[in-house]
Amino acid sequence: MAEKKEEKQTEKSGKEKRLASARGRIFGGIVVRKFSKRIAIENERTIYVHKYERFYKKKMRIHARLPEGMDVNVGDYIKVQECRPLSKIIHHIVIEKIKSAEDKNDIKIKI
Repeated sequence: MAEKKEEKQTEKSGKEKRLASARGRIFGGIVVRKFSKRIAIENERTIYVHKYERFYKKKMRIHARLPEGMDVNVGDYIKVQECRPLSKIIHHIVIEKIKSAEDKNDIKIKI
């Protein structure tokens, strides 16, 4: 009996404890600022203005909760997903790190 209880406790403690379930839209962006428990990412997109027949760039800044144990630095390209509101400005959770800032510098452009 005691062995079964110990096994159940280790199984429960082995699971990661999530702050909120991720649901909704997924965004990708570059980390602009890093704080102790959150990060700010910036996503850039182009929008077409029909009147002037031109494009302009629009930036969107998203604040996301940074899970414990995830190593993210400024300049990294990451993926975030919507969740329930965690605070006044945090409505997203970091899912994964796609590229690090060092990898971006190593890429050479072929002309």
